[in-house]
Amino acid sequence: MTILLPDLDPDDLDSVTDPTDSLVEALVEGASWRGTQFEECSVRSSRITGADLSESTWEAGALYGCEITGTDLSGATLTGTTIERSAVTGSRFTGIRLTDVRLKDVLFDNCRFDYATLQRITAAGSVAFTDCTLTNATWSFCRLPGIAFRSCHLAGMELDSCQLDGADLRGSRLQGLKTPLENLHGVTLGEDQLSDLSQLVVDALGLTVRSD
Repeated sequence: MTILLPDLDPDDLDSVTDPTDSLVEALVEGASWRGTQFEECSVRSSRITGADLSESTWEAGALYGCEITGTDLSGATLTGTTIERSAVTGSRFTGIRLTDVRLKDVLFDNCRFDYATLQRITAAGSVAFTDCTLTNATWSFCRLPGIAFRSCHLAGMELDSCQLDGADLRGSRLQGLKTPLENLHGVTLGEDQLSDLSQLVVDALGLTVRSD
């Protein structure tokens, strides 16, 4: 998978401490913007590091060409937002709600999405989750063709009416994944995942496996 990611030079960015200021070519470091409401906010070519954006609300905005590192978005709500050509690393999305969000050329690396709720998420281009925790997250009515969940924790993650044709799940544990089998149509797995897949089949079909 090829993902087009931003290449930002901090020397070209302007330091920002107030969320009402322009977030174009901005450098946000350690800001505390908990509970802030962003409506139709465009964040472009910006770097956000170590910020507290928990419980924030994003309506109909866009993030393009951004780098987000070590930032807390726990309990945030994003609706009708587009995220494109961005890299998110070591950030926390516990309990976040994403609705009608469009993703294109986005990398989430070493992030936490436990107990997140994701509805009608669309992967319009390359999207990858690597070394992420997605335990007990709920994905419903999402179109995620070709998405990658590599080396992720998926225990308790629930997939409801999702399309994952061409998705790459290699390296991720499927044990405890909650999904109808049709949601896994066309995905790529590794040989070491076949035992987990067998258990999913047993659970889905209500089979009784006996040793005698």
